[in-house]
Amino acid sequence: MDYELMQRVFPFFLEAAWITILLSVLTAVLGLICGILGTAARLSRFVVLRFLGAAYVSLFRGTPALIQLFILYFGGPQIGIQLDAFEAGVIGLGVNVGAYMTETMRGAIIAVDKGQAEAARTLGMSRWQAMRNVILPQAMRLMIRPLGVNLNALIKSTALVAAISVVELTYTAQRYIGSTYKPFEMFLIAGVLYMIIIYIVGVGVALADRKARIT
Repeated sequence: MDYELMQRVFPFFLEAAWITILLSVLTAVLGLICGILGTAARLSRFVVLRFLGAAYVSLFRGTPALIQLFILYFGGPQIGIQLDAFEAGVIGLGVNVGAYMTETMRGAIIAVDKGQAEAARTLGMSRWQAMRNVILPQAMRLMIRPLGVNLNALIKSTALVAAISVVELTYTAQRYIGSTYKPFEMFLIAGVLYMIIIYIVGVGVALADRKARIT
């Protein structure tokens, strides 16, 4: 193993790791927004909204994220959508993970005992008041860990944007493999940095889950 080479290229991998972190954060925010909207549609009283929510989930969970990225980045200009690689990566992965978050949130809400909603309605609360004051506080505790799983999957899926030339960890590893012919060392550095990022996120999720259960 070429330790001297690894030490020499490590600062460039650190820069790429920050790109991966930024990409993950922006994608997670977009995914949460899509997940909230998707959940609201899936639980709506209106048939059209429920259909649209189900179609969104089926479409983006039923097709590969890489194909979705290719359609957005390479096919977008044909229909007037001009995005740079980073923007396409954020939007493509964000909308994709939003479909998974939709089902995570919906599952947590459905898991709350129906008697809770019925009791709230007997106290004179509207459907929205019951959801906001009774159902959601309990559902939030149930969805923290599953959303953490979605977030971990999202961080790993950021490697896909290397295919559209976003200079994150995987792309950086591939670039240096082309000039050094040292795939083991390059992918090892990238893999360790991915593990560190995911470990820190995992600790944060565990702390949030523990705090939610205490309160």
